[in-house]
Order: sequence, then C-alpha cells, then structure tokens
Amino acid sequence: MGIRWVFTRCWRAQVPRAHSPSHSAFAVMKLLLIEDNDTLAHWLARMLRDDNFTVDAARDGDAADRLLQTETYDVVLLDLMLPKLGGKHVLRRLRERRNNVPVIILTASGSVDEKVDCLGAGADDYLVKPFEVRELIARVKALARRHSPEQGADLVCADLSYQTGTRQFTIAGVPLALPSREHAVLEILMRKQGKTVAKSALVDGVFGLDDEPSADAIEIYIHRLRKKLETSRAAIMTLRGLGYLLREKDA
Repeated sequence: MGIRWVFTRCWRAQVPRAHSPSHSAFAVMKLLLIEDNDTLAHWLARMLRDDNFTVDAARDGDAADRLLQTETYDVVLLDLMLPKLGGKHVLRRLRERRNNVPVIILTASGSVDEKVDCLGAGADDYLVKPFEVRELIARVKALARRHSPEQGADLVCADLSYQTGTRQFTIAGVPLALPSREHAVLEILMRKQGKTVAKSALVDGVFGLDDEPSADAIEIYIHRLRKKLETSRAAIMTLRGLGYLLREKDA
C-alpha cells in the first residue's frame, strides 16, 4: 500500500505542470535513481526526465555500486531496501571511495534513528515516502547548487556570460534561453573555454545511459548554437578530428 501511495502522489504531482516555471534556461543535471520497485522507478524517472533531468536507473545495490564507480552524477537518489547490496552499504562504499556526490535517501522509514544513521553514514538529505515529486525536484536542485564547485563564479567569453548560480546564459546582458541539451553542450564548452572538447566528451555529458547516444545529434546542437551566437563575439570553432573550441572571435 505504501508504494502504491507514493506512486499515486507522484502521478498527481505531474498534473499542475502548466503553472511550473520553464527550465529551458537550466543545464541538464545527471541523476542516478536507485530503486528496486519497477513501477515506482519507471514513473519517477519519467517525471524527472519531464523536468529536464538526465536519469540513469539501477534496480539493485550491486548495479548501483558499479555505476557509481564508472559514471559521474550530480545527485544520487537512493532507496535503502535494495536486493543484493543494501542502500546503506552502497552509501558507505561510495564515501569510502571519497566520492562526495550528493545523496538523497528515499525510504518509507521515517524513524529518527534511521535518519541519524543515514546522515551519519554520509547522506546529504532524507525524504520519507510518500512524497511529492515537486519537493524531490526542489531538494535535488538545492543540493546540486550547494555542491557545485563553481557556485557563484560567473564564466565569461567575450560578451557571452554564464551565471553558474542561476544557470543562465546572457549575450551582452540579454538572456539567452536554450533547450536543455543545447544548454548542456554550451555549458560544457563554456567551462572548458580555450580548450578543445572532444565530440565524445560532449556525448558523455549530454546523454544518459537510457538515452540513445548520437554524435550526429551533437553536430546538430553545435549548428543551432552557432546560429544563436551570431550576434555574440564568442564563437564555437571546429577543430577537425579533435573536437570543438569556444573562444572570442578574431577582430
């Protein structure tokens, strides 16, 4: 009954989307959802993706532990009652590897002792089922902001600016709204400005494990971004066989 209630609450949280703010100006954040209930995992992943998150999913602790050793995530959503390897063991192994990715515990247990134990083991937040998806999303974004290494440090290339706190691009002070994947591509180039970024690195940064990675799609995003940067003094250069470079246009 508890799991069904979580699922029902999650489904209802999707209804008032017409009143939610647009997230087109925000970079894609990559999440790992670790949940063994297929129905709940499917719908949570779907609604998070609807909110422009990239979501990888693991159904047991062993699979989650392997992913956490090979992939990089902005936030991890971790259920405690997992097959093969329990959620607390996943968390402890993660922290033993000195991986500081933010972790939100999702569990039906609301006991104070359980919360204290999880927070002591290295969890950053604790959300008791049933919960509203909009609260989960708000907590994810708050955690990601607090753990961002460049929080508050604006990035500038000529007249193109990126405010890391608000994840907003501007050209000469005018906001530049971008679809989520174009935003992700430009953010990667902005953070690496002056350096060559391989197409494969853009593919890894934009597409999740459940997506169909496409180098051709990256070329399309680059083409669209160049069109939108025509009025800017910043430009995306192609270095054949190497990748892409964001730099100021030649005078």
